[in-house]
Amino acid sequence: MFKAVILLTRKDGMSKDEFRNWMLVGHSPLAKQLPGLRKLVFNVVENDDAPYDGVSELWFDTREAFDAAYATEIGKRVAGDSLANVKARVRLSVDERPQVG
Repeated sequence: MFKAVILLTRKDGMSKDEFRNWMLVGHSPLAKQLPGLRKLVFNVVENDDAPYDGVSELWFDTREAFDAAYATEIGKRVAGDSLANVKARVRLSVDERPQVG
C-alpha cells in the first residue's frame, strides 16, 4: 500500500473557516473521484500557531497508481483546485507503521 501525506497552507486572505469549508465541502467531492483511491482522510489543523492548516492522507495500491490517478483529467482538476486555494503544498510519500490499533 502506498500513502501520500499532503501538508497544506491556506492562501493569503483566506480565513480558517473558509479553508475548512473549501477542504471539506469544495475539495473533498473532487478528491473522492481519484481513480484507484483506497482511503482518504482530511485533517483540519485546529491550533493557530501551526505552520500548516490542513493535512490530507491518501492511500493507493502503489506509487504508480497514485501517479496515474493524478495524470487523469480528474487528477488534474484535483491538483488545480488545490493550487488555486492554497499558498503552499508539500507532498510526502510515507511508509506508514501503525503502532496501536
